[in-house]
Amino acid sequence: MSLDTPQAETRRERLTAHEALQRLEQERASRLTQLRAIDEARPNAEEQMMSTQKDTIRRVLTEVEAAFARVQDGSYGICRTCSKPIPVERLEILPYTPYCVPCQRDAA
Repeated sequence: MSLDTPQAETRRERLTAHEALQRLEQERASRLTQLRAIDEARPNAEEQMMSTQKDTIRRVLTEVEAAFARVQDGSYGICRTCSKPIPVERLEILPYTPYCVPCQRDAA
């Protein structure tokens, strides 16, 4: 790689299926660990706060599972709204997202 090559040209457009699956497995394991920790802390923690956290973690786990299905059907990394590729940088941060940033903003 030349020092004159712009960084945008050196970045890949998409994650490979293997890379996507690895990131999703890590995300799933992390969320399951969080759920276990909440369950173990329950006697010492406020019930309402724990319930809210568990609901959020379960929602993310549902999104992670949906992302696994997108990897399998070949639609992973493609925005559900505009059908454009989701930038690799976004998928590295949020591997289960089904939307590019502009479409996510519009949905909010």
